[in-house]
Amino acid sequence: MRSLYRRYRPVKLSEVVGQEQVTGPLANSLKEGKINHAYLFIGPRGTGKTSVARIFAHEVNGFPYTIEDDYVDIIEIDGASNRGIDNIRELREKVAIAPTAGKYKIYIIDEVHMLTKEAFNALLKTLEEPPEHAIFIMATTDAYKVPVTITSRSQTYTFRLAEPNVILPYVKSICEKENIPINDDALAIVIKRGGGSFRDTLSLLDQISTLSDKKITKEMIIDALGLPEDEQIKSLLNAYQNRDADSIVSDLRLILSSGIKPETLAEELISAIIAEPTPELVPLLSKLTDIKAPFAGARLLVALLYGENLTLKPSSRPQDVSRTTIFHNTQVPSPVAKAALADDDILVPNQKEPSNNVPTTTSFKWDDFTSRVKEASGALALQIASANYEADKTTLKIYPYNDFAKSFLSRDKNKKILIDCANGLKVTICNVRDNPKIKNDELISKMSDIMGGEVTNDGGGNPFN
Repeated sequence: MRSLYRRYRPVKLSEVVGQEQVTGPLANSLKEGKINHAYLFIGPRGTGKTSVARIFAHEVNGFPYTIEDDYVDIIEIDGASNRGIDNIRELREKVAIAPTAGKYKIYIIDEVHMLTKEAFNALLKTLEEPPEHAIFIMATTDAYKVPVTITSRSQTYTFRLAEPNVILPYVKSICEKENIPINDDALAIVIKRGGGSFRDTLSLLDQISTLSDKKITKEMIIDALGLPEDEQIKSLLNAYQNRDADSIVSDLRLILSSGIKPETLAEELISAIIAEPTPELVPLLSKLTDIKAPFAGARLLVALLYGENLTLKPSSRPQDVSRTTIFHNTQVPSPVAKAALADDDILVPNQKEPSNNVPTTTSFKWDDFTSRVKEASGALALQIASANYEADKTTLKIYPYNDFAKSFLSRDKNKKILIDCANGLKVTICNVRDNPKIKNDELISKMSDIMGGEVTNDGGGNPFN
């Protein structure tokens, strides 16, 4: 049996829902016989670009359109797999051949932005002097990658993601036709997860349609899709706004321990922030968009504990000094270190006590230094947050917590930032093995542990860039 999306794919322009800004002008052009030789359909995936291209191609030629039909005068080309100049040269040779059955020979080029520069140049020659019988319909999700020489010779139509109030009646009618028992709250989740795409929404509806012979509820969908409850999202964002490190860690552990993926949680947090943005939450968006494997859970924890301009409240729980002690030349621990100490399952590497052989200076303040670094580079600040150090009147020695951190800190651009922030001190990035109290990348590994046992960083990449 075909999927819901294929069964309910429109076959006429009048059946397309939610893209009236496209279907209206196209229908008028057909009515008035004003057909252009090149069209460019742009917009997000799942908004109907290819479907409308096929419908328009059939209606231009007067062919009846069914999903399985195959007309020799309508040629579909995947730009991703036919992107080279030889492919376009072959197309140029064939385009000169007159159509077999219809008035026009129509080429639908999907993902046209994937063509190479040379292929675009070859295509341009055809668009500049096209045969009277040829029509090109190009579709892309990345319009900015299409050369202006192509767009300027095409009629451009923009497809948009549909609003929930547009999708809801359409999906409800399908549920009635298919006898899918689902309540409104559950349907709202399906539409939200569909993200404005009819295709994605119907694919998801297909997936959950067999959850129950009785009423499909919101709770069933949340369990089936591994989604966090709205209350959990609100609690986590509230903890973030209140700079409550304890609650952030406990809420995050609770949500992820139920099997919800960090990437899914990040998507839900983004949706919640966009729905009700506040000055405190908006900066978090730039962090959440980077939540991906590897170390997705660790990235998420760091984003929440180490957001832009975020100074977390210290934990209200007593610290077990026998287990973890922080020495920053008697300065207060960094925000990440404080937050990490707030939970028994999260540790940071012990900071190195100043060597008795190295005279320290009271004029150098590590926290002031790290604050200046953070203003210059958040990624760099994160790498030194768990580093050890020694400082005297002329030199700041930084002891990275693993080999990757040393390599990262030693890059020319990063080293310059450190020097600029050290207020005249010479900066030395020491070898990891020279730090007698270093441990095995505990910050990342412990963060990963509470996120569900993710693979720890072995120095092969930066989990926080």
